[in-house]
Amino acid sequence: MTRTGEATGHTDIRRDDWSTRYAPASLLPYIRLARLDRPIGTWLLLFPGWWSVALAAGSWPDWRLLILFGIGAVVMRGAGCTFNDIVDRDFDARVERTRVRPIPSGAVSVRGAALFMALQLGIGAAILFSLDRLAIALGFLVLLLVVTYPFMKRITYWPQFFLGLNFNWGALMGWAAVRGDLGWAPLLLYIGGIAWTLGYDTIYAHQDKEDDVLIGVKSSALALGGRTRPALFVFYAVAIVFWAAAGIVAGTAAPFFAGLALAATQLLWQALRVRIDDGADCLAKFRSNRLAGWLVLGGIVAARVVGS
Repeated sequence: MTRTGEATGHTDIRRDDWSTRYAPASLLPYIRLARLDRPIGTWLLLFPGWWSVALAAGSWPDWRLLILFGIGAVVMRGAGCTFNDIVDRDFDARVERTRVRPIPSGAVSVRGAALFMALQLGIGAAILFSLDRLAIALGFLVLLLVVTYPFMKRITYWPQFFLGLNFNWGALMGWAAVRGDLGWAPLLLYIGGIAWTLGYDTIYAHQDKEDDVLIGVKSSALALGGRTRPALFVFYAVAIVFWAAAGIVAGTAAPFFAGLALAATQLLWQALRVRIDDGADCLAKFRSNRLAGWLVLGGIVAARVVGS
């Protein structure tokens, strides 16, 4: 299977993006370590938080919270990727798509990566302490998930589930930041997000399944194999059902369900059209989840504006 990953030359680092053209050479390895050159992961981390902020709002979502969650997603995704690369550096050196990442390639030392991670965590902490007390507590609690996630691929075929627990935590924090409490709406949003992550990250994992077998790590792509397509239908259907339930509990207006229907169509397209033995297609379908995220967000904001 050909794996183009996110780049040319069978790596997940692009040779022709903005960072290569404009970033100082001394900063480039850190930009790549934090995945600033590959923002799709930041979007997927950010959307559940933005959805929740918008769902908890009475009308327009609080622009200050949207900005804070945006910055927080950038730095915390970067910190998580840095920690993951420190933990997985030996595995990454043995996988075609990841062997030229900054740590296995020698561009950044483990000590340098740890210091960079500390800097990102410091920025994240500064943002966290500007939120409500419950949101702060939730922010510290999610660190338990962050530090355990990189080890899950060693012990279970479902590390994608644990990624979902991490990546959708913003669904709880966004609601808490706006209202200072939790309820069924953010919880339902969170569960739906976990199912969404199971879908898109299973697609992503199919890029590495051959190398994963060779080095002995696990993934849902390996667990499902040829059953991936029907599983995607199930994952995405569960996501839509729980998101719809969150909207009903929160009392959203009709535009939310219009946006959700469009998002459901996009997810259905992914499940129908993905070619699991084509790495480039898997990556394209994975990246297309940014559109699904925008459609859900647009529906929530439109519903809140109309209903206010």
